[in-house]
Amino acid sequence: MTAVDASMNGDWLFDPDHTRVGFSARHAMVTKVRGAFNDVEGRIHVDVDHPENSWVEVRVKVASIDTRSAQRDEHLRSADFFDAETYPEIVFRSTAVDEVDENALNVIGDLTIRDITRQVTIPLSFTGIERDPFGNLRAGFEGTRRLDRRDFGLEWNAALDTGGVLVSEKITLEFEISAIKAEEAIEG
Repeated sequence: MTAVDASMNGDWLFDPDHTRVGFSARHAMVTKVRGAFNDVEGRIHVDVDHPENSWVEVRVKVASIDTRSAQRDEHLRSADFFDAETYPEIVFRSTAVDEVDENALNVIGDLTIRDITRQVTIPLSFTGIERDPFGNLRAGFEGTRRLDRRDFGLEWNAALDTGGVLVSEKITLEFEISAIKAEEAIEG
């Protein structure tokens, strides 16, 4: 893994084929259901010398939700949950990027779901930077963050006979990001 240095300065675009923005939630209080959004766009601006000028923006198309169950996915797209027709995107815009340890970042910003915006901190690990076989400079980041879905208007639930609920209120967001540096063409 290459260390963070001036080669990272500039703009990076998420590689959608190698990036996953997912989630997990408890179902019926006994197991986890995992899913992901298949249509994710992201941009990272890195300023190694002035990290306060670094930023991240992520846009997720709600309709691309995929939990491996068509019926569940349709329910999640409905007004009971994300209301994809009215609110087609989930957006995250950073307000600060803080290096908390070697290869460990806290990305603080505004997360908007269903037109409700809350500030969240997303801890990310920088997993490396390498030049791939196609000449792209590629960086990796991974992280998770728990949040309460009710904070974003995702209220639907069903009571269980045992006193629990069908869908957990706490959701774990999962990030596996591969970003490619937007480099100018080298003329030779």
